[in-house]
Amino acid sequence: MTPPDDRTHPQYFATHWGTWEAVTENGRLTGVRPWAGDPHPAMIGPGIVEAVHHPSRIRRPAVRRSFLEKGAAAERGSRGAEPFVELPWDEALDLAAAEIDRVRRSHGNEAIFGGSYGWASAGRFHHAQSQVHRFLNCAGGYTASIDTYSYAAVSALTPHIIGHFRKLMLDQATSWDSIAAETELFVMFGGLPLKNAQVNSGGVGRHTARAALRAAHARGCRFVSIGPIRADTMPEIGADWIALRPGTDTALMLALAHVLVREDLHDRGFLARCTTGFERFLPYLMGETDGQPKTPAWAAAITGIPAEAIAALARRMAAQRTMIGLAWSVQRADHGEQPAWMAIVLAAMLGQIGLPGGGVGIGYGSENGIGNPVRPFRFPALPQGQNPVEAAIPVARIADALLDPGGTYDFNGAQRRYPDLRLLYWAGGNPFHHHQDINRLVRALQRPETIIVNEIWWTPMARHADIVFPTTSPVEREDIAMTHWEPLIVAMRQAIPPEGEARDDYAVFAGLAGRLGLEAAFTEGRSAEDWLRHLWDQARQRAAEAGFALPGLAELRAGGPVSLPGPERPAVLLEAFRADPEAHPLETPSGRIEIFSERIAGFGYDDCPGHPVWLEPCEWLGGAEAARFPLHLVSNQPATRLHGQLDPGSVSRASKIAGREPITMHPADAAARGLAAGDVVRVWNARGACLAGLRISDEVMPGVVQLATGAWHDPERRGEPGALCKHGNPNVLTRDKGSSRLGQGPSAHTALVEVARLDGPPPPVTAFDPPELLPRR
Repeated sequence: MTPPDDRTHPQYFATHWGTWEAVTENGRLTGVRPWAGDPHPAMIGPGIVEAVHHPSRIRRPAVRRSFLEKGAAAERGSRGAEPFVELPWDEALDLAAAEIDRVRRSHGNEAIFGGSYGWASAGRFHHAQSQVHRFLNCAGGYTASIDTYSYAAVSALTPHIIGHFRKLMLDQATSWDSIAAETELFVMFGGLPLKNAQVNSGGVGRHTARAALRAAHARGCRFVSIGPIRADTMPEIGADWIALRPGTDTALMLALAHVLVREDLHDRGFLARCTTGFERFLPYLMGETDGQPKTPAWAAAITGIPAEAIAALARRMAAQRTMIGLAWSVQRADHGEQPAWMAIVLAAMLGQIGLPGGGVGIGYGSENGIGNPVRPFRFPALPQGQNPVEAAIPVARIADALLDPGGTYDFNGAQRRYPDLRLLYWAGGNPFHHHQDINRLVRALQRPETIIVNEIWWTPMARHADIVFPTTSPVEREDIAMTHWEPLIVAMRQAIPPEGEARDDYAVFAGLAGRLGLEAAFTEGRSAEDWLRHLWDQARQRAAEAGFALPGLAELRAGGPVSLPGPERPAVLLEAFRADPEAHPLETPSGRIEIFSERIAGFGYDDCPGHPVWLEPCEWLGGAEAARFPLHLVSNQPATRLHGQLDPGSVSRASKIAGREPITMHPADAAARGLAAGDVVRVWNARGACLAGLRISDEVMPGVVQLATGAWHDPERRGEPGALCKHGNPNVLTRDKGSSRLGQGPSAHTALVEVARLDGPPPPVTAFDPPELLPRR
């Protein structure tokens, strides 16, 4: 496949981190230029140039050597370490189709897991997750995953207490222009890291958060950033930094609430009119039920924040138009539901929910889209069809499912059973970035009979596959980026030919469908170009019904990105509900904000009772484990790539120290260990160990180290669980434990470690070296 010949206009393409113009020469990508309408282009962007042609690209279909010889009877313990044999496309497709057919006939479609959680493409058609799920549904269905690693705990919680998370808290979030115009105090639990706001699922047109925060600051809004990392808030807004011991946000919020009640600063009228259950929460808050009032002095011992500072903050919040923000990172922890619930309760006690610039938001800065105006219609997407298989697992419980087939677990009020998964099909994602306790994941990946992966690069997941199909990058295919969170529509042009023998996911699944007699159902007789025209026709129709006129596809491709007009007035979360709770009830059992939830209480979970509480994390600096591992690990999102994407690219690699992911440590902690900046250090706990390059800065509080996720897992001995990661992937250290029985979300930010200088020369980093590739005999 070669690029279309209508190259007379700039060739734009969209990514999850921005919109770019491709610069090419002799069929190669040589540079990218950001779209002129983006005021703050992401630093990630140029990293794609080197990555597209990197030696880690998968260029031909490949099969694990012993799997080619023995099929599903092959030894599984060598996954991740074995050489691969490169095959012709037809032979590889025949093999994969036969495996899918064998498993569904012998074990049923419940035995097939449609993995593919990830951010594969900003394009509306070449979205790997949609493609694989459509294919598997055509083949009889699959075991699905529920929710996301990003916000699983809060997503399970909010329908019980305030409403559907995505529908309400994300799509109807108070908009940036309301915050810029009205907010007087922005209290940010977990900060508001603009490195995270570089990205947006479905594509980015304009990066908006920085300008909004600057406008609010210029008007006089003041900011308080609460968390262990000062750099989680941009310096231009002059935020007050309250250095909080990780995992103790709920204790701080309870103490703030205690001050509001003790000093009669809470809004009794709002609580009576718009909430339910405050009278059942109040005895716990004031210590009547457990003998411990949740005072600032009590919270000071837990959080490390002086009691006077806690009381002063509560008074500031009550005296001004206050927005409470909670970063998604805060709820990715043991008992992560509690700070999310308590943030909503605290905002309700202030009585500002539904007022311009006030209330609560969960996720500001976590993605660029949150706070942007939302389109009044949904853009079309590739239809996935109906999945007849009822089995589904929380996304962060995949290792549990593989290691305990048939085992039972609790989730969101129900007891469920893990299916017996025999075949995994992964497309467009890399669980070695998202999932916790990689050594446990490696053991789990030895269990299924067959693993098939569609990938662009030889990621750790691709290396653990039995069959690998090489797929195209966004600059090697045609697509359209359109998402309701962004005002920009981009015709993504194919700028260069596919690398090697790479094909798009649609071509892969169409080939498999044909071999299974499902081609008509999967393709509906359409080529990829036909589907793009079909989806664009649907988009034009929906836009017209909402009063927007969109150009024809040819005009879109020739004219460059299209901007849609914004709404007439700022969005305010729950404005209509506040004005008339009877006419606009919430989608909760009571129709109100539930400070006490009868439904959750009825589940009987001791790790998530009927109202928000302080529950001691399984690992934290105030616990017994800190005697062995005295540093709290924050494994947050990277600034130089999207999760693990583009790690082989120039921007990510330039951020490394001695070729390894940098770990940031406070000067006092470094001095206590005799460490110097630039040292290669060993980071370890009972779950595993990795190497990292040391960065020393007071941007992190004492007792905390920060090591971003996304460095490709690079074990010293491939295929061996427990091997030292030479590259610095923090998920060899994080705990694979559900946030609670309610949400079963990941708890990555609940982890303690120790750090020491590495003795002797460090081993070479081989994360980006492809596996040994053998010719077909």
